[in-house]
Amino acid sequence: MAAEGPAALLLLLLLVAVAGGDDADWVRLPSKCEVCKYVALELKSAFEETGKTKEVIDTKYGFLDGKGAAVKYTQSDIRLIEVTENICKRLLDYNLHKERSGSNRFAKGMSETFETLHNLVHKGVKVVMDIPYELWNETSAEVADLKKQCDVLVEEYEDVIEDWYRHHQTEDLSQFLCADRVLKGKDASCLAEKWTGKKGDLASAGEKPSKKKSGKKKKKEGKEQSEGARSLPEEESGVQEAAPLPHSPTDEL
Repeated sequence: MAAEGPAALLLLLLLVAVAGGDDADWVRLPSKCEVCKYVALELKSAFEETGKTKEVIDTKYGFLDGKGAAVKYTQSDIRLIEVTENICKRLLDYNLHKERSGSNRFAKGMSETFETLHNLVHKGVKVVMDIPYELWNETSAEVADLKKQCDVLVEEYEDVIEDWYRHHQTEDLSQFLCADRVLKGKDASCLAEKWTGKKGDLASAGEKPSKKKSGKKKKKEGKEQSEGARSLPEEESGVQEAAPLPHSPTDEL
């Protein structure tokens, strides 16, 4: 089925957005600022995830003299090693969102452009691109390079990450690692770029429901229920007024 009418126009615009521009614009590898930004972001996320356990490690294991003491996993070398060894693999969960500007082009979830293209294909629209359909969900060159640069950065600044882990966890890691060290004297503007997201955007950062909003909703529901109870007929509300006593003719005498 060929694309007709509005679908054809939409498809044309999408193809221009995806394949438009010269070869220099087609692949724009991540800058050092972008790499450090997302390394710090994933490090913070990984440490938050692994910081919820109450597991205790017995450091006596493996020592012939039996010396050692129990150490909390959250303060152990094992946690630091596990996080740093796997941190760059987490960047492969990112995709390139060409419709966004700056460092926000890197984000998890399918890009808006490819999500629309997938929907067109599912509706039977014939989409012809230089990229085969089977490769639409493959890791892009930019994301692959993001992971590659991450490996180099983590190895080069291993001591800095360890220093933060042991002595400076109260400080913001993006500032401690990126602004103050990796990008010192260099362009660090991408660190201030934030993606606010759009309604229904699956790739935007997950936000927890607002407690204030839910509280107002509950308060509103409670008010409606109480008003509804007051408006019920007397029989339904379970309260009835006492019926007047029968009027006897002898009472008039």
